[in-house]
Amino acid sequence: MSCPICARPTEPAYRPFCSKRCADVDLGRWLQGSYSIPAEEEEAPDDLDEETGENTVRRH
Repeated sequence: MSCPICARPTEPAYRPFCSKRCADVDLGRWLQGSYSIPAEEEEAPDDLDEETGENTVRRH
């Protein structure tokens, strides 16, 4: 198995990475939002008033 950051062989202590540095690079990418899953934009809810855009569902 190779490191997903630098493609070197992995080390058991840092698997799936080869070093602490590559593990930290990956963590930094997650924290910055560099990894994302594409998603389709959701449609507007049907319970909104078309004129005002306010929610028409009453909550107790």
